[in-house]
Amino acid sequence: MKKAIIALSLLGSIFSFAQEKTNNQATKEKQIEGVTITKTKKAVEQKADRTIFDFSEQPQLNNGNVLEGIKKLPGLVSTDIAGMMYQGKVLDVYLNGRPLNITSNELNSFLEGMPANSVDRIEVITQPGAEFPATSGGAIMNIITNKNANKYLTATYSGNYSFTNYDKFRSRTSNSLNLNARNKIFGWQLNVGQNYRESMLNSNQDNLMLSNTDRVGRGYFAKSGLTFDLGQDRLLLNYDIYHNNNDNYTSSNGLADLPYYLNPNIIREGKFSSFDAAHTDNLRQEAVVTYQKRFTEKSQKLDFQFGFTKSDSKFIQDNIFTDVVYTNPVENSPTIPFSNKLNNKSDMEIANFKVDYSQPLKILDGGKVSLGGLYEHQNFDTESKGITNLEYTRQTTATYLEFQAKLKKFDFILGTRAENYDISGVTRYYNNKNLIEADLLPFNKFKLFPNASVQYNLMNQVYVAANYNKKINLPSISALNPNNTTFQGPNTQVTGNPNLQPTIFDNYEIKISAFDYAFIGYSVSSAKNQVAQIIRKDGKNLFNEQINISEMKIHNFNVGLPVPFMIFSKPLSEIMKFNFNPDKINFMYIYAGYQKHDIDNLNNKGFWILNLMTQIILPKEIKLTANYSYLTPKAGYFYFTAEKPFNNSVDLTLTKKFMDNRLTVSVFANDIFNGQLMQVRSNPPSGETVMLRTKYDSRNFGLSVNYKIPTKNKLAKEDANILNQTKKDENGGVMQQGQ
Repeated sequence: MKKAIIALSLLGSIFSFAQEKTNNQATKEKQIEGVTITKTKKAVEQKADRTIFDFSEQPQLNNGNVLEGIKKLPGLVSTDIAGMMYQGKVLDVYLNGRPLNITSNELNSFLEGMPANSVDRIEVITQPGAEFPATSGGAIMNIITNKNANKYLTATYSGNYSFTNYDKFRSRTSNSLNLNARNKIFGWQLNVGQNYRESMLNSNQDNLMLSNTDRVGRGYFAKSGLTFDLGQDRLLLNYDIYHNNNDNYTSSNGLADLPYYLNPNIIREGKFSSFDAAHTDNLRQEAVVTYQKRFTEKSQKLDFQFGFTKSDSKFIQDNIFTDVVYTNPVENSPTIPFSNKLNNKSDMEIANFKVDYSQPLKILDGGKVSLGGLYEHQNFDTESKGITNLEYTRQTTATYLEFQAKLKKFDFILGTRAENYDISGVTRYYNNKNLIEADLLPFNKFKLFPNASVQYNLMNQVYVAANYNKKINLPSISALNPNNTTFQGPNTQVTGNPNLQPTIFDNYEIKISAFDYAFIGYSVSSAKNQVAQIIRKDGKNLFNEQINISEMKIHNFNVGLPVPFMIFSKPLSEIMKFNFNPDKINFMYIYAGYQKHDIDNLNNKGFWILNLMTQIILPKEIKLTANYSYLTPKAGYFYFTAEKPFNNSVDLTLTKKFMDNRLTVSVFANDIFNGQLMQVRSNPPSGETVMLRTKYDSRNFGLSVNYKIPTKNKLAKEDANILNQTKKDENGGVMQQGQ
């Protein structure tokens, strides 16, 4: 451990020196009418409570769709079976500060429908304080699509094309346009875009069902914002809309226990071959009004915000035909003609109002107090073939108080959040062809969620931090949804669980960070009633269900280390004198993490996560970026054991800037060795184990362009972001925070 800390400090000193030099010698571009100061963004920025990944300036992340970019982030594990985790913490996914309230398959589809070049940055908030909702769970991944606005009309175009060539040639395209303008009364921004993607999915479910799915996805989005300056105060109006329209065509075959065509009450073993067509239509709309009250003291703030979200979803699956050959004895069944297998709908509405206030506090060597409140009401209804089978209502009332203070080299944060939940509803289901109505298990509780952290600053930009917080994670609506919104075969059943209970987390962490890029840390999350997916086999039928794990712990050790290549060719004394920009040098960033899921009655082994990112500057200022991701197999991941590594891919990106950096062109190849697949074996608490194998057409090649149309007015200044901002920034602007 001592050697590791010395190495971190040494490399951190190198990066600190370079960073200070870079910041002190900011690039100045002289112009006839004025001066523009350009600030280089950091690829990765470590803060006490979060890690920030910049997408806008990293071509290896912002080509393709958002899900592909997220999977390249060091320390992040994304799977179809258990959602997303970052450094051992279960992630609650937010978009521009607002929770998506979806998980697993629906989340992946949503992120696949967003072009990666529409993302500005991703913040992973590993230590959400009292000002964040207690429902943030273990950690928050906040996807921020904001763009800076310029006074006078400006525009930025982004485009992307890629293709795959497995069983056939498939194309993927995305285009977006960002418009910004300001007049004497108000400023406005409009970001519109589309995404078209063709893809393939092959799966094997315990050799009982093998399927091949040809997928076509279409996504559209529009984000708009208006800002009015009212003296020192500001009024922000935002309206966003996201629409996904997807078609899936699935050929499947396998072995199942099926109703006998001459007498449906008799079940016989049979080999089946079928073809199904599924259609998904999702529409999500958000409207937010924010009033920012400002005072003479810049650090004193008062914000009022009202938000409304409406999300509608439709899922239809039609069986075009099914052929069955019964065994013992062999008998051919007549072809089963067209039938509608699934016709499901859901409707979600969330309304909330929140108030946040903060002001400086004369305590110790200086501090701040923050307090606020939230009221939120959510309705979620689902329907299957005309029957409303879930009516879910949640009402949340919350308030928080948090103190921050400094004492010499120490920083302290102490806070608590009080939340009252009132959850109720009705579920309906068929039992032996009888429609049964039952009340959901109610959850009506008042709970306190404390948080505390202490940070000791060893030296400039080097600190040791210890954190604790208690959080709650309410089951997502997709986990509660009793309807199936994925492909259903003759021998598969996929259902949600409307009686899932919330998860309570106790999170502990200690971490040493040095100069943004280097860190070493250990964390443990103790969870009660953790929501988990199980897949079990009963005979020749497969069941995909959601359950609560009464108690479990997730242990995680992780380390990140930058290695500039010049350290192998130059003496340290010369490197310390060298004035360089980290974005202009050759280096490798190494991330390694060890994670273990401790669940009663399971002998889960831990697994290692490895991510290597290398940047090489070629002649003509062409930048080569290589990413390698690997996750060791034969390890436990909730109720699954990985038989193959979840991540095993090599990605390459070549980037060149033209026209005074206004035009950026990238060519890329993802998963060039075609090694990315998922093969796991389930370990359900009851029932037989199941082998699952899933392979996407992850190997793809493409071209990405980004063109910033210059303004003719060289005195143009930047406005603050107004496209659904997320957290209180350091300059006094209020950003929309997660609810």
